Amino acid sequence: MGGGSGGHITPAVAVVREILKVRPRARIEFWTDFKYHKNVTKLTTEIGVAWGEELKRPIKESYIRVRRVPAGKLHRYAGWKFSDYFKHFDITLKDLIIGNFLGFFGFLGGLITCFFRMVRKSSRPDVIFLKGGYVCLPVGLIAKRFKIPFVIHESDAVPGLANRVLMNKATKVAFGVPLSDEVMEKHPNYVWTGIPVGSEFKEVSGAKQMSLKKAFGFSAEKPLLVVTGGSQGSKNLNEAIRAILPELLKFTSVGLVAGRKHYEDMTDLKRYENWDKAELESNFRMWEFNTTMDELMGAADVVISRAGATTIAEMAALKKATVLVPFGRLPGGHQTKNAERLEKLGAVVVVDDDKMVENPTLLLDAVRELMRSPRKRADMAEKLHKEARGDAAKSLAEIVLEVAG
Repeated sequence: MGGGSGGHITPAVAVVREILKVRPRARIEFWTDFKYHKNVTKLTTEIGVAWGEELKRPIKESYIRVRRVPAGKLHRYAGWKFSDYFKHFDITLKDLIIGNFLGFFGFLGGLITCFFRMVRKSSRPDVIFLKGGYVCLPVGLIAKRFKIPFVIHESDAVPGLANRVLMNKATKVAFGVPLSDEVMEKHPNYVWTGIPVGSEFKEVSGAKQMSLKKAFGFSAEKPLLVVTGGSQGSKNLNEAIRAILPELLKFTSVGLVAGRKHYEDMTDLKRYENWDKAELESNFRMWEFNTTMDELMGAADVVISRAGATTIAEMAALKKATVLVPFGRLPGGHQTKNAERLEKLGAVVVVDDDKMVENPTLLLDAVRELMRSPRKRADMAEKLHKEARGDAAKSLAEIVLEVAG
């Protein structure tokens, strides 16, 4: 199960696919929060239909049941000084006071829901896989109460709060980043698996990349920049692109995934997207959300994104030159630490979010330098690709099945 962000959902789905390869008749329930229920239902229905056809039996006998779990998020902001809470009082009032008040009762609702789902032995799962996010906390606590084994996966360099609470209670804890020998010796139930991504995220050939550019309407000969802030989008990234777009379009095509949350605020950029009889005449396109992100990013020469662990893993699998703009206000600063680790390896270029907001040309300069240097792009992409673990989903599936017994 997983929730709280798309970065918790897609890796869990990748693991489900691998489990079904080994145990095609396994009964699987995917528990998630109300926010991502619709997306998860769509993804898992596609998987269920495929396996129903593979096994030549009706879908109702071979499916993944998706269920909602109430959950409450604890709102926090990393790096804020006391005075910042007064500067951003509107955020403080909405998130830290009202949000946390509602989050507490959401957490209690999650505990109650999980208790009644697990109280009967006949309905208890054999094993639970927790991908992370606040929705996993009530599930893990109740699972421990009923002695149901569970496996945790932590993608980021800094574990999230829910995972930190549950780690000592888990049968196995898998990590997306390498662990030191000292940590491994101290915690025998820890294991490094890498971050699971869908099998569709894989390196594309030069010819395939040109074909994908054409499929999205771009020129095959011109370099392509793809910008994404995730499924919900990033206001800061969007605004920076708005500021520098005229300059970007002088030397590269641009594909912007504005995100469901911020798309309406960006529709003025549609003036740069010119069509003639279903043919894209300009070198700019914008989407609210793109369901084929593997193909869109596969078409790119450079990708700009936030520094979420799952997105980074997808870029590594695709072998792409990447500019990361970590959101430093997240609890624990995990995006910043994700980006810093890779920057030290020379695998990515990092642009500070706060500095970008003040001066968007920093992002423009970073992109221009990469577009002018194919050798640097290739070197960065190669180093990032070495971070990919193509067998991560399979390894996690094996661990889950082993714990299930």
